[in-house]
Amino acid sequence: MDVMIPNRIHIIGSVGSGKTTLARALAAQLNLPYYELDNVVWERAEPDDIRRSEADRDALLLSIVNNNCWIIEGAHLNWVSPSFRRADLIVFLNPSYSTIICRIITRFIKQRLRLELAHYTPTWNMFIKMFQWSAAYQRKGKYQIQDALAGYPGKVVVVKNHGQLMQQLKQWKPSIEQQERTPG
Repeated sequence: MDVMIPNRIHIIGSVGSGKTTLARALAAQLNLPYYELDNVVWERAEPDDIRRSEADRDALLLSIVNNNCWIIEGAHLNWVSPSFRRADLIVFLNPSYSTIICRIITRFIKQRLRLELAHYTPTWNMFIKMFQWSAAYQRKGKYQIQDALAGYPGKVVVVKNHGQLMQQLKQWKPSIEQQERTPG
């Protein structure tokens, strides 16, 4: 049975849910470009990043989603509906709170030791903000995402753990291997 390989994927979830890791893995596996929504919101500059205007942010998002192939990842919700509408697949990463907390701590340590790159300076203040964002997500954010994604039936896959994610990826693997063997 052939399973359609998605060409336009939106990945959403809390800080520490694994969005960037999954986007990078899928981009490599499916040979698709990926975009971080934080880089749509922020223009990366030295010494400090510059927040784009809403109009510039929205125009940049539209320029991405109007392409035929992409992976977009981020925690943003209120302004990303063009991506949801155009996506072939929306992956909602919703791991346990303990998993998220563990990942936030691990990421911070790796970034402070310069074992992992960050688009921001991994300060103690940023570390605390990640816990605050995560707590707000648990109280309210995940329910807002669930409500928003209810409007996209048939497109949404909710992933709560690594096993579920691996099962989903296995569904695409035979199609990917077949696609690689098929001459261009």
